[in-house]
Amino acid sequence: MGINKIQFQKGLSMAKFMENYGTEDKCQAALVASRWPTGFVCPKCGGTHHSTFERRGLHYWQCSMCREQTTAICGTIFHATKLPLTRWFLGMHLLSQAKNSISALELKRHLGVRYKTAWLMKHKLMQVMTGREESRQLSGRVEIDDAYLGGELPGGKSGRGSENKVPFLAAVQTTETGQLFVCLTKLEFTKDAIAQWAKKSLRASANVVSDGLWCFRSVTESGATHERTVTGGGVACEIPSWAI
Repeated sequence: MGINKIQFQKGLSMAKFMENYGTEDKCQAALVASRWPTGFVCPKCGGTHHSTFERRGLHYWQCSMCREQTTAICGTIFHATKLPLTRWFLGMHLLSQAKNSISALELKRHLGVRYKTAWLMKHKLMQVMTGREESRQLSGRVEIDDAYLGGELPGGKSGRGSENKVPFLAAVQTTETGQLFVCLTKLEFTKDAIAQWAKKSLRASANVVSDGLWCFRSVTESGATHERTVTGGGVACEIPSWAI
């Protein structure tokens, strides 16, 4: 059996993480480089001329135009935090590298903080990740399928239409270099809902591949192409274009 390239994707080892972000100065430098890659820009007036000073262990930038004083953590999820950046960065690493996510309780043990602190940190990071991915549009080859979260009720309906399951649309873009971009969206499987999702989450250059669920044909309203491959109990069969 061949190696599953998805499971063997290259990640960031703990040793390499500690080498890059193991000290407060390294975390601060990484944050500054990410926030102002071309140099300081005042968040208030957009000025670039500034002076710097230290106060209570924090590095401040003062705009020479409007005199606004700011730090690298102002206006971020780290704003007014009492935790060192090394804890935040380690939390981000653990949350993003874990195959099955990580609980707040486990995060608490790894970071040596209170449970409430770990819970709040995890949810802040997840909110930022959601906001970052919200505007992403998939392109190229995009495979979509319906997915359901929840269990079965005794005597209830199973599969699609179950009273105890939440429906999700799972979309996966694969690139030529082997990268994966995944979009999971809670929605009802109707033509209108799929069309709205497609206009928001797909570029016109996308080639959508689905299992032929009737509502998936609405993805073409975004300008994307749609390739239906129906899979049943036997060998997958592709529906000819004239039958769509």
